Amino acid sequence: MSQVTIYTTQHCPYCVSAKRLLSSKGVTPLEINVEASPQHLAEMLQRSRRRTVPQIFVGDVHVGGFDDLASLDQKGGLDALLHS
Repeated sequence: MSQVTIYTTQHCPYCVSAKRLLSSKGVTPLEINVEASPQHLAEMLQRSRRRTVPQIFVGDVHVGGFDDLASLDQKGGLDALLHS
């Protein structure tokens, strides 16, 4: 299974939803709290080109935020990406 990385903040309801969806797939993502580290925020901005959280990566593939993750799952693409 591919490594999943999720950039989050402490009080983000979309981050919680994304982690819940991933958990339902048996995935424990590497969670990086961007509030705790300006360096991690800069890393997220460089990788995603976005300022909002969550930002989710499956391997090196940028999925996007929670809405993007949920849409990918509804279309049946998340399982395939996780197991690629």
